[in-house]
Amino acid sequence: MQLEQLIGLLEKKTIHSSNENSTISSVNVAWHIDHSLKVINSVIATLQKSDAKYRWDFNWKRMYFFLRKSIPRGKARAPKAVQSFEEITIKDIERQLKTARFLIQELETMDKNTNFIHPFIGRLNLKQAILFLEIHTQHHLAIIDDIIQ
Repeated sequence: MQLEQLIGLLEKKTIHSSNENSTISSVNVAWHIDHSLKVINSVIATLQKSDAKYRWDFNWKRMYFFLRKSIPRGKARAPKAVQSFEEITIKDIERQLKTARFLIQELETMDKNTNFIHPFIGRLNLKQAILFLEIHTQHHLAIIDDIIQ
């Protein structure tokens, strides 16, 4: 699924922002939406600043991640930079949605060798970064759906 479509799905889930289910997640729906948008916005911002000198290297973790195309639940912790420790408001989410939509359009103008380093799966070029963002967003949308049910 395209990143633009996933942003639309995140936006539709905002009506459930306050929903919680501690058997699924220790945080509410708003946190998952906020986190997903923070990841999208920070990764694209990092890509914009990239030196566009991506060089392929073999990485088992990256290969496994892209073959599996999913993230196991509860196995990793989000870096502090993409977490919110304060109450998340609808206004915060709306602002991030607007930023994400703008930044996603910027992806089309970027060099294919722009890159960023993910803390677990290593250096990703533009194409891999977009796929990572799609997989990551789908992961959180699935958690959101489970919380809502």
